[in-house]
Amino acid sequence: MTFTFSQTTALVTGASSGIGNALAVALAARGVNLIVTARRKDRLDALAERLGAQVNVVALEADLSCQDGVDDLIAAVQGLPMTVDVLVNCAGIAPHGSFLQTSDVDQQALVQLNVMTPTRLIRHFLPLMQSRGFGRILNVCSVAGFHAVPGMAQYGATKAYLLSLTEALSEEIKGSGVAASALCPGVTRTESVIQAAVEALPEAMVLDPEAVANAGLDALAKGEVVCVPGRLNQAAVTAAQFQPRWLMRSVGGLLAKLGS
Repeated sequence: MTFTFSQTTALVTGASSGIGNALAVALAARGVNLIVTARRKDRLDALAERLGAQVNVVALEADLSCQDGVDDLIAAVQGLPMTVDVLVNCAGIAPHGSFLQTSDVDQQALVQLNVMTPTRLIRHFLPLMQSRGFGRILNVCSVAGFHAVPGMAQYGATKAYLLSLTEALSEEIKGSGVAASALCPGVTRTESVIQAAVEALPEAMVLDPEAVANAGLDALAKGEVVCVPGRLNQAAVTAAQFQPRWLMRSVGGLLAKLGS
């Protein structure tokens, strides 16, 4: 059964830019009221003002790279006269550099934001959705979750975790009225994308955030568990699954050198 977005409320993390921003805009176009959160309050306020004529928008500044920030966000949402029907976990960072080049502080922030934060938010909001028999969870993963990514080792590992978690959850919550989907984009034109990576790939493999967002929401509405936007990205992921892991590691290492 197709999920109807109209008259629902979505919590979108990482909404100040990139795919998270595009998801918020796409949700508003589908009649979804919004709770948007990120660290950059000025951008959140601008987004709320932009979309406020279409739907109800609440902007909550939060630093989700620390546990206290996650707890504060949950408390703030609990204080709102809104029920979260759709949870969109998009907040994340993608540092470029070898494993040993990453400081302990940066590594902890990466794991917190990409792994612990979505896990904590799912554990809070999923039981509430199940009690109502209605809800959707969209985790923004990456094609990097399908194979090792030399040069971005920790990032790829965090996305592999989130992809695996989403797939397992989709089975555990079957029949509850709640469904989970993983949106796995490839290289997308955002502020954080590495220009060298864009130039090294075919044009058709580099997507705009708006296309990624709409593909993810379409998949969420249909109950698709894994969504890889773009036909070339889909073909690349499928082909990679049939290649020896040593070969994919080697290809990843070559691409890392090209992008450095």
